[in-house]
Amino acid sequence: QVELVESGGGLVQAGGSLRLSCADSGRTFSTLNIGWFRQAPGKEREFVGAISFTGATTYYADSVKGRFTCSRDNAKNMAYLQMNSLKPEDTAVYYCASRPRDYLISDLEREYNNWGQGTQVIVSS
Repeated sequence: QVELVESGGGLVQAGGSLRLSCADSGRTFSTLNIGWFRQAPGKEREFVGAISFTGATTYYADSVKGRFTCSRDNAKNMAYLQMNSLKPEDTAVYYCASRPRDYLISDLEREYNNWGQGTQVIVSS
């Protein structure tokens, strides 16, 4: 059973940083690729970044490349999204999602089968 819970969202000024966390209460976290997505008001959910189940491979959307970093600690069943140099356009609800290790990490929402409830990030100008 995979149950993902995000935390760490909040209000931050432009140029600031936040670190989001994604916790899994199940026993299979180390076998899961983790993706991060976000949904801004009035917009469709979009891919942000992903990390493979070992942590060896990461992949980012162009809009966040160089500013956001995915990482994970399998011993703690945790994944993280470090967000630096935040911009007002990064304001959104951020979600983590999982995909079994049998598949490559992906930027496609439909390829992830378990989702957290989301955490709100607001970046003020």
